[in-house]
Amino acid sequence: MDINSLIEHYGYAALVLGSMAEGETITLLGGVAAHQGLLKFPLVVLSVALGGMIGDQLLYLVGRRFGHSLLSRFKKHQKKITKAQRLINRHPYLFVPGTRFMYGFRIIGPILIGASRLPPKIFLPLNVAGALIWATLFTSLGYVGGEVIGPWLHNLDQHVKRWIWLVVVVALVWLARYWFKRRESKRQD
Repeated sequence: MDINSLIEHYGYAALVLGSMAEGETITLLGGVAAHQGLLKFPLVVLSVALGGMIGDQLLYLVGRRFGHSLLSRFKKHQKKITKAQRLINRHPYLFVPGTRFMYGFRIIGPILIGASRLPPKIFLPLNVAGALIWATLFTSLGYVGGEVIGPWLHNLDQHVKRWIWLVVVVALVWLARYWFKRRESKRQD
């Protein structure tokens, strides 16, 4: 099974799981796969949005349940945490979707939002809207980027095979060298 078949078979599931944990890189790759015709653009957007929304929802729930005890451990950052929580309560319609676009806030943002006691009835629709906007933007960027790296991707199988052979050869040389050194040290003992 080549890599294109793997992407066609498991691509959407990988996008959901990958966007729960990370995000931008997975989404960009999903856009590239859509450009190559391996996946459908609207389904990539929905898969990535679903994964991002689930991930943020889980972190929000962690923040609601354990947020205060988690955040209290960061004693020297308490002023910043308090300021962020005030911003969340004052401007939830900007802050909730905006955390997806703030570098470094992808994990801590939903936890802060949960700890700030923003009601779930406000968080959930904002989370869904933010996930859809974010997924559409980054999938589109990946789709456009697919134009640039598309020709290289058609030869990806050949590149992967060459790298695998290179790694195997280097590993064999290293193992042979290790074996000879060990054998020589045993002779000297």
